[in-house]
Amino acid sequence: MQYGLFGINTGLCADPAIMLQVATRAEAAGFESLWTGEHVVLPDPQVAPSPAAPLTPMVHPSTALAFIAGVTNSIKLGTGITLLAQRNAVVLAKEMASLDHLSRGRLIFGIGAGYLKAEFDALGVDFAERGARTDEYILAMRELWTSDQPQFAGRFVNFAGIQSRPQPHQAGGPPIVLGGASQSAFRRAVTQGQGWYGFAMDVEVAGQAIAGLRKAQEKYPRPKALGDLEISITPRAPLTRETLAGYAALGVDRLILLQAGRSRAELIAFVDGTADAFF
Repeated sequence: MQYGLFGINTGLCADPAIMLQVATRAEAAGFESLWTGEHVVLPDPQVAPSPAAPLTPMVHPSTALAFIAGVTNSIKLGTGITLLAQRNAVVLAKEMASLDHLSRGRLIFGIGAGYLKAEFDALGVDFAERGARTDEYILAMRELWTSDQPQFAGRFVNFAGIQSRPQPHQAGGPPIVLGGASQSAFRRAVTQGQGWYGFAMDVEVAGQAIAGLRKAQEKYPRPKALGDLEISITPRAPLTRETLAGYAALGVDRLILLQAGRSRAELIAFVDGTADAFF
């Protein structure tokens, strides 16, 4: 089991000094990866399904991860998750390739279609098109990351006769991890991703989602080049030995733990305590 730490760019960790201290301490403690959250904007006032209060600070994911990459050496850097349909695919491909290049291949590119209509409205992106955009953007970005003469003709993205360098450090581009528990998310994970990410799931809910993934694997062909589907879960509650055994029995490969603490000292104590208890 690998262990990640979620929220390295949010809340207390939006403070640059705390962000760096938690990141370096997590690397020293043996965490495999650090993960950002993302919302470009949040509804004000907060209404369901918005996950956070309007004034919750969230540093831009690639900005935070590049900042962290400069003071760490081996810990992986995950976007958990980037809301792909809200972006320009060509710009985002350059952004992520640059991050992977500068970190020497440590990026895990977690993505999702998004679910807050107010956020899409503020960005001028059609909420109803988010699934179609996500499917197409993955293909367009991989084309830019891998082709010597990139070209793409789609509904939302069109380019030819261009270059975008540097390409990612990782051959084929950073691994793509699909978030979400919808049937569309399961299909994307199976057909286009190296991994799948379930957020805030207890063992029972994680088991139901993984069963959904298995059904999708029976229905949709998986390209051999993607390898085995890696499963990541953020537990809903603090981890215990009992719940760890439950996730392991489901075949979970990585647990991305929610940070706990109301101060810098409590965050560091959580990092150290988690390592002592589970690593």
